[in-house]
Amino acid sequence: MPRHWYLIRTKPHSEYRAAESLEHEGLEFFLPSVTLPRPLSGYAEAPLFPGYLFLRIDAETWPSLLRLPGVSGWVRFDGVVPPVPDQVIAQLAERIASIDQGGGLWTQFRRGQKVRVVSGPMDNLAEIVDEPASPEDRVRVLLQFMGRQVATQVPWQHLRPLQDHQYLTSSSRAVRRTRGRGRWVRGFRPQTASA
Repeated sequence: MPRHWYLIRTKPHSEYRAAESLEHEGLEFFLPSVTLPRPLSGYAEAPLFPGYLFLRIDAETWPSLLRLPGVSGWVRFDGVVPPVPDQVIAQLAERIASIDQGGGLWTQFRRGQKVRVVSGPMDNLAEIVDEPASPEDRVRVLLQFMGRQVATQVPWQHLRPLQDHQYLTSSSRAVRRTRGRGRWVRGFRPQTASA
């Protein structure tokens, strides 16, 4: 009888415990995990899809998963547990290997990108000067500091992408919409529908 891959749910933060349970039962499973760079501890491994893992079994022998530690149950759609094609699993494994070869799953920033530098109580605007080549590299930025741009280097973990609508001006101060006591600044008054 052919064996197929199926998706199962795990209890919160129990992916590795569920994997140990399945391994103890002698079942074939796939827990997609990627390497995450950590600023102080080097690297750590984390599930790519928290709360899920894949199980390969014969469709005739459905094990009772609810009794296994860390396992929550099957992923069903309209009461049916659909199989996952083998090529999807193979492509996923290849993609994870590619991510890990590139230094793991880390945020990469582009030259000229606007970011926020967040470190402890500091929260300033900056612009990326040089893209980091690896997770270990510090990122060169032009930091907005006391009305000037200062060149500095910061770890990429202290950078947050800046959304275009987040700041309307180059300063970090929010734009005022009222003068107080319900008096609107010109252009910010709510629009009323005319009859």
